[in-house]
Amino acid sequence: MTERVDAVVVGAGHNGLVAANLLADAGWDVLVCEAADAPGGAVRSAEITAPGFVSDLASAFHPLGAASPVLRELDLGAHGLVWRHAPAVLAHPTADGHCAVLHRRLDDTAAALDADHPGDGDAWRALVAQWDRVAADLLDAALRPFPPVRPTARLLRRLGAGDALRLARMLAQPVTAMAREHFGGRSAPLLLAGNALHTDLGPDSAASAAYGWLLAMLGQRVGFPVPAGGAGSLTGALVARLADRGGRVQCGRPVRTVLVDGGRARGVVDADGARVLARRAVLADVDAPRLYRDLVGEAHLPARFVADLARFEWDHSTVKVDWALDGPVPWTAPGARSAGTVHVGADVDGLRRYAADLTAGRLPGTPFLLFGQMTTADPDRSPPGTESAWAYTHVPRGLGWGRDDVLRWADRMQQVVEEHAPGFGSRVRARAVAGPADLQNRDGNLVDGAITAGTCAVHQQLVFRPVPGLGRADTPVPGLFLAGASAHPGGAVHGGPGANAARAALAASGATGPLYRAVVGLAHRALHA
Repeated sequence: MTERVDAVVVGAGHNGLVAANLLADAGWDVLVCEAADAPGGAVRSAEITAPGFVSDLASAFHPLGAASPVLRELDLGAHGLVWRHAPAVLAHPTADGHCAVLHRRLDDTAAALDADHPGDGDAWRALVAQWDRVAADLLDAALRPFPPVRPTARLLRRLGAGDALRLARMLAQPVTAMAREHFGGRSAPLLLAGNALHTDLGPDSAASAAYGWLLAMLGQRVGFPVPAGGAGSLTGALVARLADRGGRVQCGRPVRTVLVDGGRARGVVDADGARVLARRAVLADVDAPRLYRDLVGEAHLPARFVADLARFEWDHSTVKVDWALDGPVPWTAPGARSAGTVHVGADVDGLRRYAADLTAGRLPGTPFLLFGQMTTADPDRSPPGTESAWAYTHVPRGLGWGRDDVLRWADRMQQVVEEHAPGFGSRVRARAVAGPADLQNRDGNLVDGAITAGTCAVHQQLVFRPVPGLGRADTPVPGLFLAGASAHPGGAVHGGPGANAARAALAASGATGPLYRAVVGLAHRALHA
């Protein structure tokens, strides 16, 4: 059986769905093939602990999603997406009873930081003012196709050369150095360093300041919101929008091969041998190694590109635990009780040790946890008076753990929570534990539990993601576009890779398509000869 469409999208993760929506907006006939039995990839939710308790299967809170110009332009609110917020954005308690809190109101955050160290509130206000000055252009530069000529030009006009260089210097710093230059107390460095560790970068890693500052400023200005009813509501809005424009999503239809004929991607073959021919483009919301090695095949790729792909570096593995709780988490620190997100298990020095252990391939002595209180943020997640909660932590890759190993580590994670919330265990009605292999089984792109589709380190960002090249969605195979988080601008729920792939496909098929294809082809030949 052979089907013909304008574009076939491999994978119905949020990036694949963003790409499909943008192509459908342009009038293309689009088919999305998804291997799993439901769309969403890492942006799904289900009752996996106890009846009535909704858990997000991977991604949970979405500051970049709320701020993303890509998602904003899709107007997902018109298709059912509603954002909800906890009373406080983020808390970071420490073992000695200290607790840093990022409040939703800037005045409240600044007052709390001043109480910790006089002057830190004004320093925080200065960082927020800096963010307000550059946020729109910076997000455009970060999420749009590379090179971001227009937003970068606007930034330079707005800042001038001197301030632009100072901003670049700050973003290139380790987050510990950046915090030391701005603050004298404990709380602000905790907020910045904890946010940096949402990536696989340690607090002393180059460019960790970029992630710590970005997430902290997003938290201050847009919060850490969650989709009402579960992360799957975001996926549902993307699917509904696509359907309104005539696009289709077929779940339970894994793709086995990208058809390459005459040096060009022509379509795909699914697991049953059925062919989908694409008149214009194939877009893949698939991790880069799997796309190029398994779906395309190295025989269709330049030898230098294949050699570069062998150096692709994954981020750390992940263990995630979801809990159904009979009541709120009994945090010792009052500031943690109203926060949607809690960083648990380490002060800044503890974060250093945790990161060093992971870098050395050791199990951390004390795991650092990202903890979510989902009912605190969204009352629809569990029955009244209860809490749907989760935590994840990173572990070294390649452990080859069996189920018993994963459960023992989940017990260790629960022990860390208990140390900060005595009595936590007594409130656990049920739990669900997912190790690295379980996360990969849920979403094939979470390879060995890697949640950002490749390291966030500077050597694999921009023109180095996924391999040294153009930093664009275009691949060495004409007609094939990388739409997943292995492509620039990387992981998190913001839709950037999917949108960039759609724009590249549209450019390659537009009025100036022959010129575009010639320039891209020439660049690939020069880079990978």
